[in-house]
Amino acid sequence: MSQETQPNPKHINPWIIAISVMLSTFMEVLDTTVVNVSLPHIAGSLSVTVEEATWTLTSYLVANAIILPLTGWLSNYFGRKNMLMFSVVGFTIASFMCGLAPSLPFLVVCRIIQGACGGGLQPISQAILLESFPPEDRGKAMGFWGLGIVVAPMLGPVLGGWLTDSHSWRWVFYINVPIGIISIIMTSLFIFDPHYIRRASQKIDYWGIGMLAVGIATLQIVLDKGQEKDWFGTGWITTLAVISGVIFFAFLAYELHIKEPVINLRVFTNRTYSTGVFLMSLLGVGLYGTTVLIPLILQTLLGYPAIKAGLAMSPRGLGSFIGMPVVGLIMMKFDPRKMLTLGIIVCGFTLFQLSRLSLDVGFWDFFWPQFLMGLSLGLVFVPLTTISMAPIKKENMGNATSLFNLVRNLGGSIGISAVSTMQTRFQQRNINQLGAHVTPYNLSARNMMHSLHGLFMSGGSDTVTANHQARAAMFGMVQQQASMLAYNSIFLILAGLFVLMLPFILLMRKPQAKGGPMSMH
Repeated sequence: MSQETQPNPKHINPWIIAISVMLSTFMEVLDTTVVNVSLPHIAGSLSVTVEEATWTLTSYLVANAIILPLTGWLSNYFGRKNMLMFSVVGFTIASFMCGLAPSLPFLVVCRIIQGACGGGLQPISQAILLESFPPEDRGKAMGFWGLGIVVAPMLGPVLGGWLTDSHSWRWVFYINVPIGIISIIMTSLFIFDPHYIRRASQKIDYWGIGMLAVGIATLQIVLDKGQEKDWFGTGWITTLAVISGVIFFAFLAYELHIKEPVINLRVFTNRTYSTGVFLMSLLGVGLYGTTVLIPLILQTLLGYPAIKAGLAMSPRGLGSFIGMPVVGLIMMKFDPRKMLTLGIIVCGFTLFQLSRLSLDVGFWDFFWPQFLMGLSLGLVFVPLTTISMAPIKKENMGNATSLFNLVRNLGGSIGISAVSTMQTRFQQRNINQLGAHVTPYNLSARNMMHSLHGLFMSGGSDTVTANHQARAAMFGMVQQQASMLAYNSIFLILAGLFVLMLPFILLMRKPQAKGGPMSMH
């Protein structure tokens, strides 16, 4: 047996291994959001519309989603260290090429390569961490790993805005190169394959891989472009949704039937793991949904510039930065299911607080609920990951972490699509309801109209122009209030979603601190 198929040498501190895999994971997760604020600059530089430029986001997410569930099988087939090295090298080179992109098609192709290489980084790093630490220290490992997964998406818009404004959108991609090089060096020095990685069959499940790729790709495009294209009012969105649904059920039937599937779905027969995956999908819906809503409120309603909006989002990252390591340190002293329950309750409460915002809010009205949510994410993320993975055998860990991360990302895509759709629909409904009261027969509306008319007249407008300006100003006020009420409703729905998660915790078993995962299987 070669050196690379031996277990990790005893003299390598597991925290060195943790830093090695954390660098690449942080870089990959950062790239899911860092490009968002640069889209107008990319569009202008490459002479395309902002809508066309959004394919730089969609192409990355689609490629990422396809590779994620395949990671466990690919790691077994090629070797985990080889797979990790290939992913980091490919991601780093693709990042550099994205920065050099002379046209949109070139950039989209590079983003597809970047997403495909990055898809394996999260589950591989999580599997390596869970195996490198003894069961009693896994909470600490997941606390450290969770920092990257939770903080990176929030840091992305701030870093992206600063790099774009200070230098160029191309630096959003160049920034990955030095991080990637350090990650490559540390991975080559400190990561080794465990002995059981090479037990995988050499037979390739071509049908399974094909169906998975098409099903995930079509679903991700539907989720990413649905709201923009009016969902099923657009023929090709409907077609892709039907294709995705049919292939999904065919894939499930096929993978459960064959002897050597590309994804082992039988891992879901474990009640604790399957419940954890379900809760993680709901968590993805809630958390990714709010990361879209809050910047929209700050920028569209309150007029914050991109960098200031990014800074206003930072308290959640700050709270997570404090909460994750603390929870990791103390988790094994308490029942992690109780900590998970407390975290979900606090998350739900902060969403309820955000549902009570109005147009005259200040910075601190956003700061404290987000800081509290950041702290509570440690209470949610670390226990949920540790409990879910506790019953999984080490040789199945790569497969289990792949599915776990896929479901979180798909939940995030569903959450982003859902909140975007609800915001549009709710705002239109609220405009109709509020606008119905803006009539000459409503005393408040009439008084407001007279004051605005007088204001514009005093500014030098003639009677007809002042009348039009007053009406436009009134409609603008209605739109703003309708939009704020829509955001309030969505936050309330998301708070309700967290409450609905609570009963499912009862289905999960408490992980044993010692004895390893086998003791619970």
